[in-house]
Amino acid sequence: MRCPFCRHPDSRVVDSREAEEGAAIRRRRACQACGRRFTTVEEASLRVIKRSGVAEPFSRSKVVAGVRKACQGRPVHDDALAQLAQRVEDGLRASGAADVSSDEIGRAILPHLRELDEVAYLRFASVYLAFESLADFEAAIATLRAGEAPGPAAAGPTPTVGPGSGREPAAAGAGSRTGPSGPSTRGS
Repeated sequence: MRCPFCRHPDSRVVDSREAEEGAAIRRRRACQACGRRFTTVEEASLRVIKRSGVAEPFSRSKVVAGVRKACQGRPVHDDALAQLAQRVEDGLRASGAADVSSDEIGRAILPHLRELDEVAYLRFASVYLAFESLADFEAAIATLRAGEAPGPAAAGPTPTVGPGSGREPAAAGAGSRTGPSGPSTRGS
């Protein structure tokens, strides 16, 4: 490690201690040339590989910001969001990988958000899992009611709509509407 005072390339470790609840190591060093002491903090880097291929350092605040959008208008406190982001980061670091995809981060958020607020979970999952129809929401709600594990595996693959899929798209502007009390009688 280069000395910050005299720029000498060699230093000796005098003391090492855990910092930030074991997430980092604080080392006290002494320069071999000038004898001055300085402290370094070492922590394992965690990089996010975005869909575009760009890599950037993991940011807990970005996790909080994304989840906060899903929790808008819900009775969820900032402390709970911070704890969720910390649990997500801890889980990602525990995997041992130095690089994680943004997709993996989204999957890691889903189970924690489900525990926090089911409505926020549905909001986040609808964007993250790319819900395309009401049936996707219904399947996710059924999964929540059944108490199954959240995420893409429980919700299944994103259903396709169209010929041969078993699901036909709804006709745009269809004249009859069916509600909880039966067909509507508009215009009668």
